[in-house]
Amino acid sequence: MKINPFAYHLWQRFWAIASPYWRSQERVKAWGLLALLVVLLLAQTRFAVMLNEQTGEFTSALAARDEARFWESIRFCLVLLALAVPIFAFYFFVRDTLGIQWRRWLTNRFLENYFSHRQFYELNASTLIDNPDQRIAEDVGTFCTRSLYFLLIFIGSFLQLVAFSQVLWSISHALVYVLVAYAVSGTLIAVVFFGSRLMSLNFQQIRREADFRYSLVRVRENAESIAFYRGEAQELHQVRRRFNAAFKNYRQLIRQQLGLNFFQYAYSLLNIVLPSAIVASQVLSGELEVGRAVQAAGAFAAVLSAISLIVENFESLSRFTAGVDRLDTLARVLLDPAIEPGSRKGSVIGAAEAPHLALQNVTLNTPNYERVLVKSLSLTVRPGEGLLIVGDSGCGKSSLLRAIAGLWYAGSGSILRPPPEEMLFLPQQPYMQVGTLRSQLLYPHRTGAMSDAHLLKVLEQVNLGDLAGRVGSLDVELDWEKVLSVGEQQRLAFARVLLYQPRYAILDEATSALDSANEAALYGQLLAAGITLISIAHRAAVVRYHTQVLELTGDTGWALHAADRYPGLRS
Repeated sequence: MKINPFAYHLWQRFWAIASPYWRSQERVKAWGLLALLVVLLLAQTRFAVMLNEQTGEFTSALAARDEARFWESIRFCLVLLALAVPIFAFYFFVRDTLGIQWRRWLTNRFLENYFSHRQFYELNASTLIDNPDQRIAEDVGTFCTRSLYFLLIFIGSFLQLVAFSQVLWSISHALVYVLVAYAVSGTLIAVVFFGSRLMSLNFQQIRREADFRYSLVRVRENAESIAFYRGEAQELHQVRRRFNAAFKNYRQLIRQQLGLNFFQYAYSLLNIVLPSAIVASQVLSGELEVGRAVQAAGAFAAVLSAISLIVENFESLSRFTAGVDRLDTLARVLLDPAIEPGSRKGSVIGAAEAPHLALQNVTLNTPNYERVLVKSLSLTVRPGEGLLIVGDSGCGKSSLLRAIAGLWYAGSGSILRPPPEEMLFLPQQPYMQVGTLRSQLLYPHRTGAMSDAHLLKVLEQVNLGDLAGRVGSLDVELDWEKVLSVGEQQRLAFARVLLYQPRYAILDEATSALDSANEAALYGQLLAAGITLISIAHRAAVVRYHTQVLELTGDTGWALHAADRYPGLRS
């Protein structure tokens, strides 16, 4: 992948990410902090010029053995330092404050879009974006801090250029001409010989490091399953493979950086010699004092640094450009409503709100449109008329539930469904949020006007009456996936349904880890609460809790039966 740091489209994308903050409701504070930073940079530049002048002054005093002149210059330098130190310290404080404020705003903007319209789910199935979590958690922060860094060194370099060029011109015109030629040639060499290759390697390094970290996260999240399978050797192989990819890319990167380091250090060290060599004849002939030569060397270094930004910051600029490209990909998916995560290759299933659930001539495809799961399905599930979905493994039962829930939309036809607040989906593996027992019960709602007594009563209903006492209280924070067995987690999920009593509950093998007695009790309580059930199950006993049975044949076909006439479930 070739990345050109000077490509117009790249800087267009950079501006698209960066500019909204500076036009947001926080723009007054942001521009105020930036203006303060510019003022502090002006003060820094002025102090740098004055200190450079005094360096030449006391050097000339030493050469002339003028004691009074020397100590007067030293005293003035100490005063300048006393004034400069707090300005430099406050500059970094203001810069970091602006950086973290910008990061907070931009992170919130990405998060809001990430969690809107189920984008986080869409991205999980998309091949366009790898590691969106890292892009939000790390790349946004890097983008803000490095953007400010480069902006401020550009402004500071411009101020240095203006201030020290006058000093340099007043000492030697030849120095100015040599300096311009030296800076231009250095920049061209850096861009032509080290440009796109170094930036591409940095881009790949960020990606490979993220893949390596993600492989370790997967091991942590699935530690029990891996231990049961005794799959340590296979997991070690997978983790090592991802680390080796990062290692090999980094070896290429440091080899590329070796050449850049040779050039950068030769380039920077040569400027120690150049100014002295150019003005040596004037000093030796007596036209210039020794101090003026020292002053010229300082001014030469300052101006050269100002106009050699690309050479001096090439490595960090390459990493920054790679990060901008990664963040831009995420931004275009999340922040641009015209771009869908995972481009749609065909038609989509229409959706509309209705007082009941109905599928009208629905043909369901896999998200990539590679396979048709169900063809021309039509049925209606009115309140009180539960639907049981059965069929062989892999025939599309869970996929159909995803379509009913609005997660999958590849296909044709239309689905009428009640408003989201009137439906609740229970997957086979319940989701346990990081938080208190109270938050588990109230999930997916953040708060609810429900008393402790009511919450404890519902726990009793799902046969978890001792849970609150066992862990301490409703407000104890624990890692619930580790504390509760899968069966207890499934019962806790049923407690959520009983608390909020939606009109429809969609159960995807939601009792797979429960015994028959618990399953019967939970299904019975949902029916008693007037909740209409749409279920996938493999036990014949659950048929009686439904009025219809949809059988998927596995060849895109289907058949709809009355529950009281359905002979039973296949094993």
